[in-house]
Amino acid sequence: MEPNEKIKAHLLSVWKEEKKLFSKGRECMFFLTNKHVIFITKTEAKTQWWKPAVQRQIITLMKSNDIMLTHDGYGEENLKLDLENKKNEEYPLEDIIDAEAEEKVWGGVLKLKIRHGDKEKKIHLSIAKDWVAYPIRDPVKFLKVDWIPVVEYIKNNQGR
Repeated sequence: MEPNEKIKAHLLSVWKEEKKLFSKGRECMFFLTNKHVIFITKTEAKTQWWKPAVQRQIITLMKSNDIMLTHDGYGEENLKLDLENKKNEEYPLEDIIDAEAEEKVWGGVLKLKIRHGDKEKKIHLSIAKDWVAYPIRDPVKFLKVDWIPVVEYIKNNQGR
């Protein structure tokens, strides 16, 4: 993260699937900053903060379609700390080849095509509403959200 970088959207309970053979989805936090798209799978955030924040996000997104949310109690300093873990991923907006929103029957999907070195990654993101914990944690229900503001922000801010 750069010194003048600001969080524009912070979404919790995001199901991230890389579209390749034998890949398994994972839960993450999704960040959109004025310079990067960031996926945090390993966080220092405490459970006492996480669980209520997820519930507030679900309620907010069910009432309003505004996906450009941020959460109190987690800011740029927390994000910098989480980015020290190399398992978390950060991509400059310029490395996003394509971004599109798709509405499915079960929920909204953000499709990203990202340049990763000399390869491309295809990633699909959805916001989970409900989870099953056994035998492994997997989403059961997803929220119907409109990812278009995220797509527009990415496209409008590439190359800045």
